[in-house]
Amino acid sequence: MDADAFWLFDLVGEDIAFWLGYLTNGKHLNWYASFRFTIMAAVFGGCLALVFGLLGAMAKASRFTALRAIGTIYVSMVRGVPDVLFFLFFPLAFEQGVEWVWAMQVCTPDTIAATQANWPPCGEANWLLSTNEYLVLACVSLGIIFGAFTANVIHGAMRAVPQGQLEAARAYGMSDFQVLTRIHIRQMWVYALPGLSNVWLLLIKATSLLSLLQIADIVWWAGQLGSPNFLPQAGLVHGDWRWAYFIALFVFYILITLLSEKGFSRLTTWARRGMPVEG
Repeated sequence: MDADAFWLFDLVGEDIAFWLGYLTNGKHLNWYASFRFTIMAAVFGGCLALVFGLLGAMAKASRFTALRAIGTIYVSMVRGVPDVLFFLFFPLAFEQGVEWVWAMQVCTPDTIAATQANWPPCGEANWLLSTNEYLVLACVSLGIIFGAFTANVIHGAMRAVPQGQLEAARAYGMSDFQVLTRIHIRQMWVYALPGLSNVWLLLIKATSLLSLLQIADIVWWAGQLGSPNFLPQAGLVHGDWRWAYFIALFVFYILITLLSEKGFSRLTTWARRGMPVEG
């Protein structure tokens, strides 16, 4: 091997060693670990959205006027409020609500009167939330927001089930509960899954808002790692590399989208089992 080949081999080896060291430093390991926040928010937020959606759809379809009103108000109000606004409002309102209730227990009237301009009214009532607690509030917020969209999708899917099949089930002697659980909900999924897939993808995109709740998520870390980096002893380490980190996030979300589409395709095939093939 000649001298030029040795020089090229050493240069490539140095580049590989540099990038391995750079991509495995402490900050990058924290970035990789922060992906779990996005996955957890999506999974648990999606589960809560399905629960809220089912409850909201049943409320809208209820024979009781009060339940119908509650379901309609929930679906209409939450869908009409911008996602970002509600995502910020609910955790803040919940946190301050807990602090207010706790302040009534631990703060004296004199302390409350002396600190009217401050919040919470006294230091003992201050509730300092950790990342995990903010993550729980984020999951609940996502569940409430996208539960309204899910309720609308499920309500429409319930109405799309042919009435003749429901009447046939009643003619066979099934009770209303049996018709609901064995026929109505069973066939509803065929009509609901296309809409639910859209809601799921919207929820996935909304997980990029976690940094608004003081959670060091993948978007926050990408901005931090990609910003121009300076060291006193070495000067400029790298320039503005945020474009590269955000491209990595684009790829991540695209992969999640592709996997989700395959998953919903399998769910649709499962939901259609035993049903007559159209055409």
